[in-house]
Amino acid sequence: MAKATAIATKLRPLGDRVVIKPSAREEMTKSGIVLPDTVKEKPQEGTIIAAGPGRILDDGKRESMDVKAGDKVLYAKYAGTEFKIEGDELLIVSQKDILAIVEG
Repeated sequence: MAKATAIATKLRPLGDRVVIKPSAREEMTKSGIVLPDTVKEKPQEGTIIAAGPGRILDDGKRESMDVKAGDKVLYAKYAGTEFKIEGDELLIVSQKDILAIVEG
């Protein structure tokens, strides 16, 4: 997690956006069949490594964020923008594309 912390210090999401490190994709089915990259499902779970301050509402006040760095979350399947930084695949999504916080 130290590398993720270093990346988080380089990124400062704007508004209600968050930077997510997606969880690793399944390499093998439960029955032992190895999956090639072309058929692997996009991950929908990850850990937030940086969060913006919240979007500005019409009245000029800032909406509070429901999530914070370190939260494990589920997000919409095709949400956000994927990018690489220092070899890590990351995703920037709006808070509205986060479906739930995974607890426990």
